[in-house]
Amino acid sequence: MAHFAELDANNVVLRVIVVGNKDTSDANGVEKEHIGAAFCERLFGGTWKQTSYNGNIRKNYAGIGYTYNPSIDAFVPPKPYASWVLNNDTAQWEAPTPMPDDGERYFWDETTLSWIKAEPK
Repeated sequence: MAHFAELDANNVVLRVIVVGNKDTSDANGVEKEHIGAAFCERLFGGTWKQTSYNGNIRKNYAGIGYTYNPSIDAFVPPKPYASWVLNNDTAQWEAPTPMPDDGERYFWDETTLSWIKAEPK
């Protein structure tokens, strides 16, 4: 089984579907992305890119609202805050300062551009 993400004109993921092995493989049984993408296009139209749960393909599993970034060949989640920057190696957004690693819970405060310690309940 393979997973394929449908992209809109801005490379934003609209949906992710599962495609059977026989619809993604060549005559020798070798899975090929272009075969699976063509299968999806014939059924539904649109533009399709393969994705994987384990991140072996395009760094992150595609989700609705993610964006396919062709320059790093990766699915990128929505940007959580204006100040965060994209790590091109992981295709993940990172805060301008690292979250403290002291075992406590923190949340990001975009107004102060800092991590705020969460109060216990």
